[in-house]
Amino acid sequence: MQTAFHWLRVQTFCYATERQELLGETMAALLGTDEFEAEVSEGEHGNTMLILEGRLTKQKEFVALFSRLPKDILDWLDEDMENRVDEDCVFYMRLDKQKAVQGEYRVAHHGDVIGITGKVQSHPARQEIAVKSMRDFLAIVRERSEVIPPEDSSPSS
Repeated sequence: MQTAFHWLRVQTFCYATERQELLGETMAALLGTDEFEAEVSEGEHGNTMLILEGRLTKQKEFVALFSRLPKDILDWLDEDMENRVDEDCVFYMRLDKQKAVQGEYRVAHHGDVIGITGKVQSHPARQEIAVKSMRDFLAIVRERSEVIPPEDSSPSS
């Protein structure tokens, strides 16, 4: 089976008013590992924040992450894939960070998010081929989810 992505990055910001350990648990639950980086940065108003970022590079990690997402998000991605993959074959989606902390994965249309970005494997590298590759990948994720029940996808609270 061909690998879906060259890499996948999952990133969120932890602001001074948020609990770093809770966001760390949320990231670990989504990534399937507690191996991610936390980099101190400065916000636009001079406040300190952390950038939490994890990188996945293996097919089984990609499948596991997408298997943690509910069916309605996978369906939405399939329908909206032309808008989720750009001309450079980069996939984008955003999850609501506050809902994720509460144990629920929902697509976000605002700024307080967990961003998922990945370079889609596409040969040749064209958007329409990358979109087809992503749809094929989602079919694999759905098949796996039907055969093997997903791990507990809820971050601990």
